[in-house]
Amino acid sequence: MTTSSKPKAKNLNHLLSGEAKSRQLSPLKGLFKYFNTDVAYLAGGLPMSDYFPFEKLAVDIPTPSFPGGIGAPITVENKTTVEVYKNKADNVPDQIELARALQYGSTEGSVEFILFVKEHVEMIHKVPYEDWDTIASVGNTESWDSTLRTFCSKGDSILVEEYSFSSALETANGQGINTVPVTMDEFGLIPEKLDELMSRWVGNKPKLLYTICTGQNPTGSCLSAERRKKIYELACKYDFLVVEDEPYYFLQMEPYTKDKAAREGKAVHSHEEFINALVPSFVSLDVEGRVIRLDSVSKVLAPGLRLGFIVGQKVLLERYVRLHEVSVQNPSGFSETLTNALLRKWGHSGYLEWLIALRKEYTYKRDVALDAVEELLPKEVTTFQPPVAGMFFCLTLDATKHPKYKEFGEDPLKVEEAIHEQAIKQGCLMAPGSWFKSEGQSNPPQTNLPLNPNHRTHIFFRGTYAAVPLDRLVDGIKKFGKAVRIEYGLE
Repeated sequence: MTTSSKPKAKNLNHLLSGEAKSRQLSPLKGLFKYFNTDVAYLAGGLPMSDYFPFEKLAVDIPTPSFPGGIGAPITVENKTTVEVYKNKADNVPDQIELARALQYGSTEGSVEFILFVKEHVEMIHKVPYEDWDTIASVGNTESWDSTLRTFCSKGDSILVEEYSFSSALETANGQGINTVPVTMDEFGLIPEKLDELMSRWVGNKPKLLYTICTGQNPTGSCLSAERRKKIYELACKYDFLVVEDEPYYFLQMEPYTKDKAAREGKAVHSHEEFINALVPSFVSLDVEGRVIRLDSVSKVLAPGLRLGFIVGQKVLLERYVRLHEVSVQNPSGFSETLTNALLRKWGHSGYLEWLIALRKEYTYKRDVALDAVEELLPKEVTTFQPPVAGMFFCLTLDATKHPKYKEFGEDPLKVEEAIHEQAIKQGCLMAPGSWFKSEGQSNPPQTNLPLNPNHRTHIFFRGTYAAVPLDRLVDGIKKFGKAVRIEYGLE
């Protein structure tokens, strides 16, 4: 499909918040287009780059072949040195020179970085409508905060997954926004439950659904293509936005199998295989421009870069820019020029090689974690659903089998607390599932029970296979297993 044959986005300005609708162009920011032109720019407080005490930025990066694996030390044989200079004339093409990177920058993001990102988005997602765009952000945490301010006002309700990232829930809570949970199962948000909830809603309906749809945090679930299609159709039916928070999108893995021999030879190798193996994103299904995609380099390059990008229809992203002009202004110049230099050196092909290597690494780490769970956790009380994406795995425990369940007043949360404290005593920290529970209320209140009849008597703990070396990972699971055995009287 050529660009000219794509449909235009639907006008969704009615979903903007009062704050977003009232924002005007910052006059001084509007003049920035004249900076570094023949115009004598005397309007803004921009220091001369002559006074920036940085002449060159040089970093060693691995070559895209990654023969020793992505965790291997960088040596003379497998490294490339990238250099960025202060003056444009000293740089290779498509670099963001330090004189520009360290100046007050473009709120939308530097042209070179945004161009690479747009090519990347089109290659991976093939956005099916014409007037989409992307702007830089300071990572997904900032993107989510800006999204709420752009579309919601105090007292509004939004739809969230029944269990969601606790910081994201607190961001909404701090703005006085009601988070209404939609029932999940082990495979993520249930479209039929979303439809049931919205069909019964009274009064002002939610403007958006917030979903961490790939490698969901905390459950590790991944929405199938079929569920995503149904959810998108419901967004069109009930006129709300889908906000896909996707830091883990490229951490999709091979399916888990207990048969170690069967794991050999299953990895994707070619770029085409890799792209085709990715579950379709919501933005790849979006023909109306009602998906806001929050993307980040935090989980694929480094969290400390504090750099990401937002994909959506141009008209809505323009409202983000007005907000960013008077808040974050623009990403760190060091981060943007460093990331752009790396991506330009690798090119799209090299970046895909990096992502393929990440897929292999995370598949292996996930397998080590689940092999340890299989061996070291008591099956009498513990179950798990193997994750196919992300950094997390969840261990579900039957609270009713705890010997003190009745003594605890048949309160699963007291069982959770007891296990949590015992795990710390044994030297392992996993996150209790209750920390991620969405507690908002729908209108009218939800009365439907979840599909899982054991839902209210089971608890879970979130673990990660991303944060520690493999030996400590296995040791931590062993210690958690011991804590569970002690608490359930299985020692």
